[in-house]
Amino acid sequence: MKKQNEASTPEEQNRKTAMRVSAASIAWNVILSLFKLIAGIVGHSGAMISDAVHSASDVFSTIVVILGVNIASRQSDEDHQYGHDRLECVAAIILAVVLFATGLGIGIGGVNKIIEGSAGSMEVPGMIALIAAVVSISIKEWMFWYTRGAAKKINSGALMADAWHHRSDALSSVGAFVGILGARLGFPVLDPLASVIICIFIVKAAYDIFKDAIDKMVDKSCDEETEKAMQELILCQKGVKNIDMLHTRLFGARIYVDIEIAADGNMTLREGHEIAQQVHDRIEEKFPLVKHCMVHVNPV
Repeated sequence: MKKQNEASTPEEQNRKTAMRVSAASIAWNVILSLFKLIAGIVGHSGAMISDAVHSASDVFSTIVVILGVNIASRQSDEDHQYGHDRLECVAAIILAVVLFATGLGIGIGGVNKIIEGSAGSMEVPGMIALIAAVVSISIKEWMFWYTRGAAKKINSGALMADAWHHRSDALSSVGAFVGILGARLGFPVLDPLASVIICIFIVKAAYDIFKDAIDKMVDKSCDEETEKAMQELILCQKGVKNIDMLHTRLFGARIYVDIEIAADGNMTLREGHEIAQQVHDRIEEKFPLVKHCMVHVNPV
């Protein structure tokens, strides 16, 4: 049993939301990259120039999101009869790897500076670099919450991964701020030390995104709370005597459900079908993320 196609499907609405957020991300990243690059050059701050490069790399991440969401939202075809939803997970995995590499690079750079003792020889940066760091932190943190809100709304792993790229950039700017301020106050070692701490947060976020994407690709079942809510809803339907089986699996950002219910064996085929249809409709109505629901009736 499948949902009827509509003029404006949930997939299309989600795609438009993701495109709108991604367009804003690209625009702000380009503006921030140029601003931080100029501030780093004028203010003699290597940390701010590196931060500008980090922001520029986020444009690539957002392009991956656009490609992943667009492909995943395509309608089913002859070769992909269950749709393309899992391809968004591929985009999320790519972004998780990029995020991990970014965090690791920041951490290794900080450790090398501490070991080599080169932090003390850095040129003292100007005030404009400090101002640029504050502006970057504010904008990037806003972009994180804006993108994260949209990702949760449409249940997009790729968009959530992009949100954490914004957060990693904000943390990178925090490191740049601490380093610049420390250098101006006579404590340049704070810059590499902050980088190491930031690395830990970024790597943890990358792991969480990677694990979530893998779970959605290997048919992991729904959480216990969702399955319990489904069971309660099914048992409330007229004619259902028992639930013989309830299997759920994540398919990209969507859910597939297989149900076996027990009903009166003396009913006609039409009556049994009506009960199954009722269970099917209620499940898809109550749980919008359900893309496919199959109901089988066992006689008792």
